[in-house]
Amino acid sequence: MEIPIDIRKLVVQLREDGNSLRNIAQIIKKSHSTVQYIINRYNETGSFEDRKRTGRPQKLKSHQKRAILRQVVMEPKTSAPKLAGMIDTDYNIKVVPQTIRNVIRNAGYKGCVARKKPFISKINKKKRLDFAKSHINKGNDFWKSVLFSDESKFNIFGSDGRVMVWRKPNKQMDCKNLCPTVKHGGGNVLVWGCMSATGVGNLVFIDSIMDQHIYLNILRNNLHASAEKLNIGNSFIFQQDNDPKHTAKKVKEWLLYRVPKQLNTPPQSPDMNPIEHLWDEIRRRLKNYQTRNKDQLKNAILEVWNSIDSAVTRKLVESMGKRMHEVIKAKGGPTDH
Repeated sequence: MEIPIDIRKLVVQLREDGNSLRNIAQIIKKSHSTVQYIINRYNETGSFEDRKRTGRPQKLKSHQKRAILRQVVMEPKTSAPKLAGMIDTDYNIKVVPQTIRNVIRNAGYKGCVARKKPFISKINKKKRLDFAKSHINKGNDFWKSVLFSDESKFNIFGSDGRVMVWRKPNKQMDCKNLCPTVKHGGGNVLVWGCMSATGVGNLVFIDSIMDQHIYLNILRNNLHASAEKLNIGNSFIFQQDNDPKHTAKKVKEWLLYRVPKQLNTPPQSPDMNPIEHLWDEIRRRLKNYQTRNKDQLKNAILEVWNSIDSAVTRKLVESMGKRMHEVIKAKGGPTDH
């Protein structure tokens, strides 16, 4: 805020009359630092004027910059061109998107790719938190006895698209800075697989619509075979999520008699299943392959799957304790895993 010249003159006069900075600040109803600035400026230059500003005058006023930042706080995914249009509409000022970007960056924000995380409902946040609390004290021996399973889809041509977001450093996991995902969106080849700390189990390609009958056949043909392959015995704990296909009556009955030890992770919780990171690792390795059709993609996926070393899966399984801690810290919300 500009301080009128007559107030500045009064400050200097009061100081010359022997008043303290605190008394002067109380008299003119300004801060101690403002009084100090006026006196220092007068002592240095003998002038009551501020320093002359150099360079091009700023096009946007302080309140207009604040309007931009308010919008960024409310909706971090608002693009610079859209914000420029907002300024034009609200204030009749035309600015280029780069001016908007400069305002945002000067406030400490960076333009980043939004992290993709599943939307988590309030009910499922509680389920996630309860699960994490009940498993927080499970040691590595427990997790090493678990056979983790999941389905995933792979694209022939890769990316599902990126969304940019304005955020401050270390704020990538704030809910408003995330890009919600829908499970299995945008893929071409569906697979089921399982893993434990000792390596990967069987991998199955699913060529028709996945339902409870297909899922049950996958379990019948691959569950115990995978456990035997991975040397985790018949007393293993089978993990699956709460997908309706997985909790269908026929599937439940089969599992009850064939695999009595089960671990059902909460809905919308890929961060609680280390095999999700295994899918990500496979996608990274698939970038070295040229796949132009489903058959080529299947061959590439199978080759990569069989190349996964047990050191990779062991490290993922040993992260389960940390995952539980992070879910509790996030109060059931999305984590960095």
